Amino acid sequence: MTYSPTRSIENTVAVITGASAGIGKAAAHALVAAGARVALGARRKDRLDALVESLGTDKAVAVAGDVREPGYNDALIAAAVDKWGHLDTVVANAGVGAYGGITDLDDEQIREMVDTNYLGTVWSVRAAVRQFRAQGDGGDVVIVSSVAGFRGGDDEAVYAGTKHAQVGLGGSLDRELRAEGIRVSLICPAGTSTEFALGTGRTEGSPELDAYLRPDDVAHAIVVTLEQPRSVRTTVWQLWSIEQPS
Repeated sequence: MTYSPTRSIENTVAVITGASAGIGKAAAHALVAAGARVALGARRKDRLDALVESLGTDKAVAVAGDVREPGYNDALIAAAVDKWGHLDTVVANAGVGAYGGITDLDDEQIREMVDTNYLGTVWSVRAAVRQFRAQGDGGDVVIVSSVAGFRGGDDEAVYAGTKHAQVGLGGSLDRELRAEGIRVSLICPAGTSTEFALGTGRTEGSPELDAYLRPDDVAHAIVVTLEQPRSVRTTVWQLWSIEQPS
């Protein structure tokens, strides 16, 4: 048998949270271009509906809701399975950020970051793993975290803490799930030019954004990770723009 360094993900089914903009939206386009089908989750229904229309209703379905609610994640997984009969991948991408010192952020900002970035990841992964186990043929968990999960920067202690939590979660899940054929990957980009943290630490049109990664860069990493042979797993992939200092 001739070895191939890649496998096709055509006709696989992926759930993507935080899909209405930025990395999640780019991942939806990249996965569909690679032949996959996608179930899209986010809070902004109008944006999700527009994305489904652009991708095609035969390739995409959307369920609007809040990733912070466990039941919503169950419903999103169920929508993918109801439409296509199975699930292959979950991309836990939903995330929010606010920059500021530990005493500068208000209670709601802190709670939203913890509940969205960490608990939202837990709920989406739990829902997917239950489905993978019911199918009995493995699957892929992709957690979109951040380089901040390895070292925090100035004025981002709470945000970096949620990303450290994602990194810890992913590392433990890899040990817990790989014997079942479930691969767990952490995709950890540095600054990415999206709507992220606009108005809470970033300013739209700021020149520094020009040096950041693009959402398509991160989406490409997700596709490459999924296209590896099932005998290979990527546990951590850090990405930096060539222009951004590390």
